[in-house]
Amino acid sequence: MTANTYPIDNVRADFPALRQTVNGCPLTYLDNAATTLKPEAVVEAVRQHYREESANIHRGVHHLSQKATEAYEAARDKVQHFLHAEQREEIIFTSGTTAAINTVAHAFGSTIHADDEIILSEMEHHSNIVPWQMLRERTGCVLRVIPITDDGQLDLAAYEAMLGPRTKLVSVVYVSNSLGTVNPVQRVIDAAHAHGAKVLVDAAQAVACRAVDVRALDCDFLAFSGHKIFGPTGVGVLYGKRVLLDALPPFFGGGDMILSVSFERTTYNALPYKFEAGTPHIAGVIGLGAALDYVNALGLAGIAAHEEDVRDYATRLIARIPGVRLYGTAPEKAAILSFVLEGVHPHDVGQILDTHGVAVRAGHHCTQPVMQRYGIPATARASFSIYNTRADADRLAAAIMQTKELFG
Repeated sequence: MTANTYPIDNVRADFPALRQTVNGCPLTYLDNAATTLKPEAVVEAVRQHYREESANIHRGVHHLSQKATEAYEAARDKVQHFLHAEQREEIIFTSGTTAAINTVAHAFGSTIHADDEIILSEMEHHSNIVPWQMLRERTGCVLRVIPITDDGQLDLAAYEAMLGPRTKLVSVVYVSNSLGTVNPVQRVIDAAHAHGAKVLVDAAQAVACRAVDVRALDCDFLAFSGHKIFGPTGVGVLYGKRVLLDALPPFFGGGDMILSVSFERTTYNALPYKFEAGTPHIAGVIGLGAALDYVNALGLAGIAAHEEDVRDYATRLIARIPGVRLYGTAPEKAAILSFVLEGVHPHDVGQILDTHGVAVRAGHHCTQPVMQRYGIPATARASFSIYNTRADADRLAAAIMQTKELFG
């Protein structure tokens, strides 16, 4: 499939949210890096669960519980195949990327001691910064930060110089949510492993637009959120190599993560349930499974070609507008355009664009170190997805021009 053969009309018809108008204009939804819209198939999967099989999982012997359990565990199989994981037990359901990273910070963090080093990058989301700062407060470990270049790439020479015998973990984003940069995670992983360090990959922005193969990457941990890939909010995935997950202690304690409990001692359940305490977001997991079915049916290669076409077209349009400065111009990047309009605060840009039905994100995008790196308080961010078109880019550019004229 190419950008020319991509079934864009059929895809747009699958997303009911796109049928509405905002302020009298057709909705132009360009806030996909924050959360994606949901196709009818996902909405129906969630609705069917609540209508026909709304029961708790694993512990019930009655019919509804069995149906819910089957659907829940079928979603785990879908995630396993989607990530090309070796075993289904390596797939842990969480409430999202944030919870997945926090789980690693607590579980793997139990192996971290004072003066051990953890390497992050300057472009990380706050969810991949704060948990490690909290670990530093508990253990006295050292955090080191990979700088980024002016065009938004990792300074790989600086990174490789940081690695050493004290490096225990590298935690890095695959695709930057604020710059769109696609990081060379294979090189990051290989370099870390050469020094005996483990690697966690934040793939929240990557999974919806590129194939992710955890075995080929050889990453030790990987996290993503369902709502970034057309699934429900409040559900996500932590992948971990089984040999690591088996050895690590659980983070949360409670139901379903135990085999037996007495006041003398508790015996923990086997993987993956050791890390899935309590009643999970069952409908969310089922909805995530439906979202992966949808993406697989459309094909990640076709998705990538389509998004690249719209991204390149939008970039050409926006770059020609006087007073616009783009941030994140790396050669390898996703369909994310972050920009500043001279003389206009990004929040004002976002509000004016909304009057034209154009939804973008304005702010620091939970990446304040990125904003500090470039000496700006915020950007306006347009992020494109599978249902966006060149016409959406035209409406974005026209709305920016009208904003520029409004502010003189």
